[in-house]
Amino acid sequence: MVKPGLASITFRQLSVEEITALAAESGLIGIEWGGDVHVPHGEVSRAHMVKRITLDAGLEVASYGSYYRCNDNVPFSDVLKTAAALEAPVIRVWAGTKGSREVSTDERVGVVENARKIADLAAAEGIKIAFEYHSNTLTDTPASVLQLLEEVDHDNVYTYWQPLPTLTVEERVLGLKQIKAHLYNLHVFAWTDQSKRLKLAAGEALWKQYFAVLQGLPGEHYALIEFVKHDAPEQLRADAKVLHQWLADYL
Repeated sequence: MVKPGLASITFRQLSVEEITALAAESGLIGIEWGGDVHVPHGEVSRAHMVKRITLDAGLEVASYGSYYRCNDNVPFSDVLKTAAALEAPVIRVWAGTKGSREVSTDERVGVVENARKIADLAAAEGIKIAFEYHSNTLTDTPASVLQLLEEVDHDNVYTYWQPLPTLTVEERVLGLKQIKAHLYNLHVFAWTDQSKRLKLAAGEALWKQYFAVLQGLPGEHYALIEFVKHDAPEQLRADAKVLHQWLADYL
């Protein structure tokens, strides 16, 4: 089952209360709370408050979108405590700070070892780890994502997916097929190849192909709206209707 949701970083300018109300009005089911503005790492009391606001609105905490990078020297403990207080089922983390073509062997090993360590720590709290699928990290190509997951080799580690504008449509579809067994959540948006934001409806032909890959996907997952055009709340309302229809039609 793939449920519709929202990544809170879509509206960094809005408060937690405003985002929660907007998501509920839009008929979304869950929110991925970001660790930069809305639920900063280490602010446990705030995480408890955000969880309460989310649940009181009839919504779910879909995930904790942390900005922890797996080669960070900063302790993971603050991230984990915050996610636990939020009762997030998964923590999104970043696979280093360099792309797969720029990273050295030692740097890659460091990301792998760090990912294993935090996966063990998170597992003890009943929380999963999932990599952000992003350029300038070790998840910048399908081949590098697969290699990273194989190297980490941990049953508590997953990956997100989103349509990277640096890849062709064919590469995106193939990559999604390859990482399907390791997929946790999706970030959903419509961009041009030059990263210009569009109304989500403009991406239907592409998302129809992506969702076709995900038919029969076991378990529960979120399709999280991100990067709405002009950062406009009214655009989210329109995009949410589109996402609901896509999930009904294609999954």
